[in-house]
Amino acid sequence: MSLKIRLSRGGAKKRPFYKIVLADSRSPRDGKFIEKLGTYNPMLPSDHAERLVLKEERIKHWLSVGAQPTDRVAKFFSDAGYMAARPRSEQTKKPQPKAKAQERLKEQQKAAAAAAGE
Repeated sequence: MSLKIRLSRGGAKKRPFYKIVLADSRSPRDGKFIEKLGTYNPMLPSDHAERLVLKEERIKHWLSVGAQPTDRVAKFFSDAGYMAARPRSEQTKKPQPKAKAQERLKEQQKAAAAAAGE
């Protein structure tokens, strides 16, 4: 049985509230889970104490047993110091400006450098 530590969504429409749960990887997102390990309320300000509540002892136990956190939960755990941060994947070229826009930017930088040099 493969165990996952993941978010289970609750709350009303457009008012999300998540439970951090340990579940079998085959079970549905909001379905049956083994143990509740914490809560996450994204509607609260980022510095609020109740935004992210974690059960440290149980989380460390399940990580040592081999449970795999999802990407978002792994970020929470690495911020809390329970595990090492996962490496970020390399960004694609899609959000970068296209070739002509890059040429215009280079020309503008050259013009700005020439103006600053005078």
